Amino acid sequence: MLENAIKKYQNNLLTTAEIIQELINIAKEIKESDKEGERLGLTTDEVAFYNALEVNDSAVKVLGDDTLREIAREIAEKVKTNTSIDWTIRESARAKLMVIVRRTLTKYGYPPDKQQQAIDTVMKQAEMMADQYVTN
Repeated sequence: MLENAIKKYQNNLLTTAEIIQELINIAKEIKESDKEGERLGLTTDEVAFYNALEVNDSAVKVLGDDTLREIAREIAEKVKTNTSIDWTIRESARAKLMVIVRRTLTKYGYPPDKQQQAIDTVMKQAEMMADQYVTN
């Protein structure tokens, strides 16, 4: 969201006042996300993966919040333990992580027709969090 707002501002599609309003809106969404994480009993990292999995409405209906919560916890832990400094550029490391995510989704019965979308979203989340995982 922040990237999109910055791009719009740089392309003169937003005024300074509009970009400030956009930043305020993003801050509000982050606060709401934090509250959602507290409600679900998830860490910030787990919430990011939970949201990536929750994009699929049929998965939410089939699996429910509790199972999605467990999947998010497991994926967060597996991503954290399987990231290395260069994993985002090494194809073998990326492929290994994708297999781990796919196996986890299959283990919990995540709808197969939506698995690839979920894997792609989880991988994007993992890329955004890569620096944090490698330095910790």
